[in-house]
Amino acid sequence: MVRNLVTHACAFVAGVAITMAFASLPTNVKSELLSASRPALANEFDGALRTVMIQMDAGMCITPSGDADRDFARTMIPHHQGAIEMARLELLYGRDARLRRLAQGIVVEQSQEIALLRNLVASNSSISSDLSP
Repeated sequence: MVRNLVTHACAFVAGVAITMAFASLPTNVKSELLSASRPALANEFDGALRTVMIQMDAGMCITPSGDADRDFARTMIPHHQGAIEMARLELLYGRDARLRRLAQGIVVEQSQEIALLRNLVASNSSISSDLSP
């Protein structure tokens, strides 16, 4: 019962995110027609960022397993992957040196964290026992 409720709630949230993304398209088209000075790269960045966030949100909607540690790890993987993809967009489109350095750190650190999380989820033993001191 709870599992179905959570699954439906995640599907609802993902649906709302997708609806919001597509609902803004007519507004974006109108504003682009009114403002021809907006660079094409900004539009590419906006679209790519929106896509990354939708994929991240959808990936975080999991069916609960009843194991809080395992579910935490399973949801953090797409969360971190989304952060990596956003950081890559900053490296591709951004100009601020401080933000670019931060983005480089995010790619390195969160890639390492994803590897750890995947190993923990894939292990046969309980995640909780692996993490205890």
